[in-house]
Amino acid sequence: MTDTATRRRPVVAAPVVRRSRRPTLAAFAIAAMPVLVVIAFIGFPVVMAILYSFGFVGGTNSVVALIAQDQHTGFPTFGAYAAVIGDGASMRNLAATVIVTVVSVALVLVLSWSIALYLRLSDSAIARVLSALSVVPLFIPVVIASYAILNFYAGDGLPRTIAHLFGWNSFPTLSYTIVAVTIGEIWTQLPFGVLLMTSGMQAVPNALIEAARDAGARMPRVVRSVLLPMTLVQTVIVATFAAIYVLGSFTVPFVIGPNAPNLLGVAMTAQFQSYGRPQQAAVLAVIVFVIAAGIGVAYVWANVRANKRSGATR
Repeated sequence: MTDTATRRRPVVAAPVVRRSRRPTLAAFAIAAMPVLVVIAFIGFPVVMAILYSFGFVGGTNSVVALIAQDQHTGFPTFGAYAAVIGDGASMRNLAATVIVTVVSVALVLVLSWSIALYLRLSDSAIARVLSALSVVPLFIPVVIASYAILNFYAGDGLPRTIAHLFGWNSFPTLSYTIVAVTIGEIWTQLPFGVLLMTSGMQAVPNALIEAARDAGARMPRVVRSVLLPMTLVQTVIVATFAAIYVLGSFTVPFVIGPNAPNLLGVAMTAQFQSYGRPQQAAVLAVIVFVIAAGIGVAYVWANVRANKRSGATR
């Protein structure tokens, strides 16, 4: 009888708790504030600069259009792009930028990989000293490092002084050359590459390396078959970040580089300030943006491919 009464007892529904949407909206508003700041102070000027490169001189571009020289109007127009492409000096600057970027990224990868690999396979005092020295440029401002490189490779710098002592008077002066710019770019990007590659190397389990060695693989094969695939994402990150930095760098090529050709960061400033041609400067900025966007696509593709290989995504 007790069981029957229990079965007939009405079931009381739990009260529905309605959550207020105010905290969610407040959190969304707080999170949206940085996005709005980026859109207002970065996104909008970028869009207007791109439109200005195609001849749009209205809106916020009307002020700079009043002082511009050799301006191409009549939106949309490709006159400014044709003028820049037909300008031999601008094309030499573009070629110098691409060459310095490729060489700098390649050498940064080689040096970062070499130092990180040595630190991964060795625990000697030399390895620890090398690890400490490789991050020293992080604590030196770029402008100070640029002037140091400029004076070091000058006509009375240390390399030429030593060469003169040994009777080699034809040792080249590297100051105000593209070679010095490349050295400066490598100096600024090497610490980031070493830190990232070292962390990637240290994350590789010892069991994988020991298993490969037990299977008879020599160290070059271990590096090629174990360490390189396991650090592919870090390698791509170092390459892409270094390339984007060199493409848009200004301080190093401005202090160390020659008058012509020079990197596009200096060329853009000269077009705007020295020659009064802001539209041509915007065209060069768009070219740099397109190249950097292509590098960013390669970075995203490499990450997606690495995740698919590891089974994280399907």
